[in-house]
Amino acid sequence: MYILFFILWILLNGQFTWEIAGFGIVIAGFLYAFVCKFLDYSVEKDKLLFRKLPYILAYILILIWEIIKANMDAIRLGLSYRTEVDPVIVRFRTDLKSKTARVVLANSITLTPGTITIALEEDELIVHALDAGLIEGIDESIFVRMLRKMEAMDEKILGKGRKMS
Repeated sequence: MYILFFILWILLNGQFTWEIAGFGIVIAGFLYAFVCKFLDYSVEKDKLLFRKLPYILAYILILIWEIIKANMDAIRLGLSYRTEVDPVIVRFRTDLKSKTARVVLANSITLTPGTITIALEEDELIVHALDAGLIEGIDESIFVRMLRKMEAMDEKILGKGRKMS
């Protein structure tokens, strides 16, 4: 987080000088201290985020690929000669433990064309799909598997008593 604050400072200044960098180091330090004290952030969370970065980047790439595939399916469905579209609403439970992982799953479903998350209540998701074929295997999708891996990493690093939400 500290590095992001520093980079943001440099970008917002529009140029790099040693004076701007010096002020940026100090101001980023104050902002980081504020975030740690008042917004429940810590160095441990930074370390965990850094360790999870390859998984997060892989998740983003897979999300982009799934969006492209869903776009092709939605286009194929729209241009097909089939006159009947079979919209469906599916309700399913997920075993993801953290609220953050469940929200990321709900947003990932909504970002893929042809599906939208209607509701997320605790561990239950209600999803509308343009066609029944677009929602097959949603409860065990690649998104769920990757989010489980990231949650397992959280538990392994932070321990079972603490969790990142």
